[in-house]
Amino acid sequence: MNYVITGGAGHISKPLAETLIAAGHQVTVIGRNAANLQELVAKGAKAAIGSVEDVAFLSAAFKGADGLYLMIPPNYGTTDLKGAITQVGKNYAAALKASPVKHVVVLSSIGAHLPDGTGPITGLHRTEQALNELTDINILYLRPGFFYYNLLALVGLVKHAGIIGNNFSIPAGKFPIADTSDIAAVAADALLNRSFKGHTIQYIASDEVGTDAIAAAIGKAIGKPDLAWIKFPDDQAKAGLLQAGLGESGADNLVEMGTSMDTGAALEDYWKHRPALGKVKLNDFAQVFAAVYNA
Repeated sequence: MNYVITGGAGHISKPLAETLIAAGHQVTVIGRNAANLQELVAKGAKAAIGSVEDVAFLSAAFKGADGLYLMIPPNYGTTDLKGAITQVGKNYAAALKASPVKHVVVLSSIGAHLPDGTGPITGLHRTEQALNELTDINILYLRPGFFYYNLLALVGLVKHAGIIGNNFSIPAGKFPIADTSDIAAVAADALLNRSFKGHTIQYIASDEVGTDAIAAAIGKAIGKPDLAWIKFPDDQAKAGLLQAGLGESGADNLVEMGTSMDTGAALEDYWKHRPALGKVKLNDFAQVFAAVYNA
């Protein structure tokens, strides 16, 4: 089979491509930088270098594929994050109209059931809507929980302030969180089996925790057992994001996303369609956090 993977050598795209290659399939990986794809090329992948802003390039890359994985690369420096995500989604839809692929797996997000009020996830909702117009293509939308990986952005805060937190606080057992390896495994299984029909949704979580449990697990792993999760006011959260180098739109959108998690709005549909949990638990990720913290 011939598979096309967007997202270059990202945290999901890379292990997904490796799994498909190991299973004996032809894999084309779309990315912006050839150097970043060399490891996958050495393993047997074909590199397609171009931009997700270029519909003609995408159409050519999709042509003849038996299965396709779509994700939208983050662009937190843009002046309109929701609009930028939406436009890439529309580009994918236009390319698929020109070069239809029968089975498409799309990386969406928990919270994408809502039309607005979820920051960058709003763009993924709009992406789902654009792709839903392609009624003759089988599409599986993956809606994972909050990425463990996102917590690594807080390493500096833990080091310099001795606290961890965000503009949300979630009770024990109410925060679905996902490891990228578990997401890649679900995507690989879907593409290898291609049993999904029509337009369907699959939620993904590796563990169901709370923000206090996150602080406790990470604190234990790094030797700071008193580490506490702090819920920051929105203005402080935004100031921290701007200081970290995000643009105004990116910072506003991440604050809005955090608020939607804090209220539970972004999580409500997950609990109606709760999946079997993946392999990577909070304590497993805490060791990853500790390795980065101690590096």
